Amino acid sequence: MDDLHRHNKERWEELAAANVEWARPLLDLDPHTARQEVDPYGVMGEVRGKDVLCLASGGGQQSAAFAVLGANVSVLDFSENQLARDREALEHYAAQARLVQGDMRDLSVFEPMSFDVVWHAFSINFVPDSGQVFDQVARVLRPGGLYRMQWHNPFTIDVDESDWTGKGYLIKHPYADGEIQYSNPNWEFSDVDGTPRSVEGPREFNHTLSTVVNGLIVRGFALKGLWEEPKPLPDPEPGTWEHLKAYAPLWLTIWAGYQP
Repeated sequence: MDDLHRHNKERWEELAAANVEWARPLLDLDPHTARQEVDPYGVMGEVRGKDVLCLASGGGQQSAAFAVLGANVSVLDFSENQLARDREALEHYAAQARLVQGDMRDLSVFEPMSFDVVWHAFSINFVPDSGQVFDQVARVLRPGGLYRMQWHNPFTIDVDESDWTGKGYLIKHPYADGEIQYSNPNWEFSDVDGTPRSVEGPREFNHTLSTVVNGLIVRGFALKGLWEEPKPLPDPEPGTWEHLKAYAPLWLTIWAGYQP
């Protein structure tokens, strides 16, 4: 466990305890809504009976969805609080999964070619070297398996709705790989009852589009699609979260097939 692991684990334990959105178990899923949760673009195909790894994906959301879809689920996350939410969700659905506390940069706990799908939550920005993670994913995926990953749009790092100038949104950082120094290090969010929360976030690192796409290709991944997320509502008011999404999509999602 290095200093980065210790720091970011501490931050995620606090974020989960504060009930951040990604630490709220999904307890009302059916097969349709479960598939929308993990495969809204219809890429994945049937997963019943297949081996799925939810990578750095604790919180009781994707694990629950894959369990509802009949997959054999494993979850790896370094946060005890996040894995506790997975246990809560799995108990709710009377389902089972292998829950492993660990670092996405080291998947040696799993045998080579263990999984048909690796579903990677929005988390690769918490490590400095995306290639280190891609190497681990390639080791545990079976040939022909699928890898889904999401990361911060590298063009829009640290842009928020308050940056609206009347003509556009301000870009604050050079387009480059490296650690991000946010103007506000805290994550601002509301609890389920609307209570405002402000919790210091983890250390984050930018990964440019070329770094991610070329890093996948060189390791034998073939892209099946790339999507910008989240989608804005129609006719949003300037200077709002929805308006920002219309101008500067904040997250990118890739599905890729492993063809070594």
